[in-house]
Amino acid sequence: MANAARLPHALAELLCARGITQAREAHAFLHPEYAHLHQPWLMRGMGEAVARLERAIAAEEPILLYGDYDVDGTTAVVLLKTAIEMLGGHTRFHVPHRLREGYGLQSSVLEAAHADGVRLVVTVDTGMRALAEAETARRLGLDLIVTDHHLPGLGDAIPDALAILNPNQPGCAYPEKSLCGAALALKLAQALLERCDRVRRDPARLKEKILPSFLKMTAIATIADAVPLKGENRTIAALGLRELRRPAGVGLRALFRAAALDPAARALTGFDVAFRLAPRINAAGRMDVASAVIELFTTRDSVRATELANKLERLNRERRDAEAAALAAIEVRLETEAALAADSLLLIDGEGWHRGVIGILASRVVERTAKPAIVVSVEEGIAHGSGRSVDGFPLLQAIESCADLFTRFGGHAFAVGFALPAASLPELKSRLRAYAREKLAVRAPERLLRIHAELPLDRITPLVAGWLRKLEPLGHGNPEPVFLARRVRLVAAPRVLKEKHLRLELSQESSHSGASDDGQAGSPSPQRAMRAVGWGLAERAAQLGLRQASLIDLAYRIRENDHPEFGGLELEIAGVEIAGTQPGPVGQGR
Repeated sequence: MANAARLPHALAELLCARGITQAREAHAFLHPEYAHLHQPWLMRGMGEAVARLERAIAAEEPILLYGDYDVDGTTAVVLLKTAIEMLGGHTRFHVPHRLREGYGLQSSVLEAAHADGVRLVVTVDTGMRALAEAETARRLGLDLIVTDHHLPGLGDAIPDALAILNPNQPGCAYPEKSLCGAALALKLAQALLERCDRVRRDPARLKEKILPSFLKMTAIATIADAVPLKGENRTIAALGLRELRRPAGVGLRALFRAAALDPAARALTGFDVAFRLAPRINAAGRMDVASAVIELFTTRDSVRATELANKLERLNRERRDAEAAALAAIEVRLETEAALAADSLLLIDGEGWHRGVIGILASRVVERTAKPAIVVSVEEGIAHGSGRSVDGFPLLQAIESCADLFTRFGGHAFAVGFALPAASLPELKSRLRAYAREKLAVRAPERLLRIHAELPLDRITPLVAGWLRKLEPLGHGNPEPVFLARRVRLVAAPRVLKEKHLRLELSQESSHSGASDDGQAGSPSPQRAMRAVGWGLAERAAQLGLRQASLIDLAYRIRENDHPEFGGLELEIAGVEIAGTQPGPVGQGR
């Protein structure tokens, strides 16, 4: 990499592993700018979509925004609703109830909207496989604009719509193919606003005020929807997180309070969004009605915003309880049913499991087994399924091989959803078992811990930690780095916390000669003990017989503790082995 000496070696190694080998690419990755965003007009169908929206706004037509009930869908509705109303347009929105209506565009809703005077419907984060519903819209005389990032149907079939905004549709040359639904709504809003005379007279307003505000919502959706955080997605997420330090709306501020986050105290991370903000937003659609999210982000009443944020907090607690109960039952089955545990693809069904949590449950099974998993809830003779996959096994292709069994299905390589008669479950299990046996026969579940770079402990400095923060936001496609340090000495006996966690005091026994942590030639940092914690690793330490003066090879993540008394850099243990027993990557921890 050109000019790599200006970067810490570990960071340069991490960038190379991400395919970034040129100085210009590295600068763009580490310093995202608004100029890195692609022009919305590059997307196929954008001209037709904007022109129709302009006519609707000018004629004061009601515009129906039809969204999805997750973070991506609800934030997309908020973005497009805000943009249209900024231009004087009139919007209505419909977000389906997960349990009563299910995912996707519904002909009954289109018919009701037409009867109520609507002539333009814009979908957000849904609609790409709604061929029959698009035909309903055409028959009724409704103009339909589809904005959706999901893959087209079999044979690249696409709905018959006035315009489709999806970089994955045939013939679309838009450079970034993995935008989430909210990002597509952002692109449409940006193009619409750019054509507005008020913005033309003051173009700086769009760039300096409107677009930064919209990027806040889009960043939350981009991280929550687990699209790859590279390319334009990384730019959107990074710029949006930067803008979230100044949450202007009362809804965002109320959500931050509910999640116990203070963006003024420290910069938000991808972890904060994925595990603290997103679950609370998602809880509305999982457990109740997702329209509460749209109201939260559009209200100007601080009292109402607090009420709605508290409601999301309560629903999130209910979601955790429902998830825990079903997960306990699943874990028992995996431990006691040998035939199930031996399957290459796990399909686990239960009576009455809350449909709002089956996707999360599938993710938990994947984490525990390293196998693709589908969790099915059976209610009143209908089986509702949600699946998650692993690298190298496109789950949508798997369920497409059983397309004739479903009443509806959709998704992408890593996540799917479907419904079918419960009586067809045995046939589905049989077919998917055979499909997975063929496609996964040559591979075993991958439970290896991936080491991204070697970094001896005496190379860890605040300067290196500061450079590593520039990798944020971390997530899918831009994973948090796991480092390897060899021949690390325990300077004290291991401590066990709460009977299952591990606390170690460590120092680097020996370090490689060569470049120092600022990328220049020099000596390692002075020896110092570093704190390390290993969640759930007390038993592992006992198995290895760790004691004071033991030499270990350590896989770890760097953490920054902001506690006023014992803050500073510390380590989170990802894996540990006795030094020299592993020629390559060390064994897996949590």
